[in-house]
Amino acid sequence: MKRIAAIFTLLLAMMNLSCQSQKADAENPLLTTWTTPYGVPPFDQIELKHYMPAFEQAMAAHAAEIEAITASTEEPTFENTILKFDESGQLLERVSLVFGMLSAADTNPEMQQIEAEVMPLLASHSDHIMLNEALFERIKGVYDKRSTLKLNAEQRRLLDKTYNEFVRSGALLEGEARERLKAINEELSAVSVKYGQNILAENNAYTLVLEGKDLDGIPNSVREQAREKAVSMELTGKYVFTLHKPSLIPFLTYSANRSLREQIYKAYLSRCNNDNEFDNKALINDFIRLRIEKAKLLGFKSYAEYVIANEMAGSTKAVYALLNEIWTPAVERANEEIEAMRPLFEADHPGEKFQPWDWWYYAEKVRKRDYALDEEMLRPYFSLENVRGGIFFLANRLYGVTFRPISVPVYHEEVTAYEVLDQDQSHIGVLYFDYHPRDGKGQGAWCGNYVEQTYRDGERVAPVVAIVCNFTRPTSSTPALLTVDETETLFHEFGHAMHFLLHDVKYRGLSEVEGDFVELPSQIMENWAFHPELLKNYAIHYRTNEVIPQHIINKLKRSELFNQGFMTTELVAAALSDLDIHAMEEYTSFNPMDFEHYALYEKRGMNPEIEPRYHYPYFSHIFDGGYSAGYYFYIWAEVLDKDAFAAFAESGDYFNREIAARFRKLLESGGSKDGMTLYREFRGQDPDKKAMLLGRGLIEEEVEEPEEGSEASEVDEEVTAEPVKQAEVKIDNNGWF
Repeated sequence: MKRIAAIFTLLLAMMNLSCQSQKADAENPLLTTWTTPYGVPPFDQIELKHYMPAFEQAMAAHAAEIEAITASTEEPTFENTILKFDESGQLLERVSLVFGMLSAADTNPEMQQIEAEVMPLLASHSDHIMLNEALFERIKGVYDKRSTLKLNAEQRRLLDKTYNEFVRSGALLEGEARERLKAINEELSAVSVKYGQNILAENNAYTLVLEGKDLDGIPNSVREQAREKAVSMELTGKYVFTLHKPSLIPFLTYSANRSLREQIYKAYLSRCNNDNEFDNKALINDFIRLRIEKAKLLGFKSYAEYVIANEMAGSTKAVYALLNEIWTPAVERANEEIEAMRPLFEADHPGEKFQPWDWWYYAEKVRKRDYALDEEMLRPYFSLENVRGGIFFLANRLYGVTFRPISVPVYHEEVTAYEVLDQDQSHIGVLYFDYHPRDGKGQGAWCGNYVEQTYRDGERVAPVVAIVCNFTRPTSSTPALLTVDETETLFHEFGHAMHFLLHDVKYRGLSEVEGDFVELPSQIMENWAFHPELLKNYAIHYRTNEVIPQHIINKLKRSELFNQGFMTTELVAAALSDLDIHAMEEYTSFNPMDFEHYALYEKRGMNPEIEPRYHYPYFSHIFDGGYSAGYYFYIWAEVLDKDAFAAFAESGDYFNREIAARFRKLLESGGSKDGMTLYREFRGQDPDKKAMLLGRGLIEEEVEEPEEGSEASEVDEEVTAEPVKQAEVKIDNNGWF
């Protein structure tokens, strides 16, 4: 009777709310049915004033859906409990996806204020559901009799994942522990918002304003970018460099002015570590204090243990084993790279010490010397339009999908959109591209959903996906010409997009895969980026229309292990520093920079000439980006992606449609099966680390010497390089990690 009364009260309140806001709701595009082409968000209608009312109504609607489940007097079943829970909250998901994506890609102070207000509300709303005793009682009721239910494999997995999600969210806690967990989650949400907003502010606050006389060594294309940035800031006759990668990295690579390289690099490294209003060190303490307490409440020794228990790796021990296996040979390789640069450095700066801001500059000199290759030679072949054409060609070659430009609402004038069509011309989804830096956009590159694939009334709801980047801008005289790294990044993010677009999952709760599996679909695409056959399709000189010549392809092939010691060391350093800080079992106030320095340089002997890829104050991935205790995901998934790509190599056809069809099935499956099962179904065996270690040059492949005079012994001089010394690495595939 009390429950019926509660429902009546709630419904009455909802009716009153509905009557009071009916007119406003009718005008709120986030709450009404979207009539846009392909079901994309009506960006042209959404205004800042719409967000808070939309969140409030969507949370109320979600709460009512949950109340309807718990109010049922029927015995809990898969249909009336698990399925109803899976179907709940779709309006809130819609609003959250749009707001979350735009907060990262196109924010402003007003939107940041809304974010600061709404994120704690969303955390509290989530806790009210995940810690709802009546709801969990019904879910547990179904779970406890699972062996007697006639569920198919997908239904059983949804039941298991739903139950596990509630347990990991604290559903088994009672009394004060439950209330404390709610408070922790709300506080973590607020800390996360502040941390991310501080980084954006620091990124935008710094500019290096130079005169023409300061640009010694800077190529014309980079100068033009800096000049146009200055013009946009009304600094006529000046050149402006920023902390955005398309500006920072070329400056570090080419500027002959060592003091200026030091200045801009130190500004990059010191973001949110300047003891000002945007300093993140205290917030990092808050993150770790709260995360340790949360882990202990949930029965784990550390936050890292809590996170990894739900991933493919299963334990921090397994992750450390993989990272440590790579660390030593990577550091040794980096030392060899330093020695290769040292003569060039000492010729310029006799008696001085090689510093981290010298790396890009002298590495580029070594590349020119040893491989007759430089970034400026390559850029004209990697115009943004051509690289995009290359990824479209690859997707068509592998999966038969095509991309058609469409006119739909966009959130910024620079954004473009494509309809994605299957082999039979049926609609798969929509893909947005947002390529270039701007003040309202976070750093880096990412891919996400505005609309997630699901099923509604038996019909597939097509996803709406966006790739967001910070690539080199076009100038008044040239199109956007990408670096090798930017080219690889676009292939990477496109892999995520294909994963989201090809999803064909029945239940919303089975959409997501394990964190250390999620980078497999993205990283495998990188393997094709510079494959000779694909290069000849898309790497076309923007001015002459010349296909990239074979001698440049040969140089790219020769240089594929160039600078791998540096890149592997900075990557593994970031993964280790993430794991170390989240493996803490007790909290005492600490200086994050001292902790990081000890863990990497004193404890593990990291090369002093290398900085980790991210310092804690701006390590957004692990503090406000969903990769806490999970930056190792990239390396773990690299074992998978290199082994998966080896399947194509072993077939003798790098575009093998039969193998691609098996991989597409893996992409379509989402999280309907665990990652290892999906991988084994694709590959027919466990993943082998050898391909990853070979790909990073950490072991040598054993090659039989051809007999003298044989055809195989007559190697094209153009593709022959001096052998690179490689450290010995023991390959232990026990447990495959």
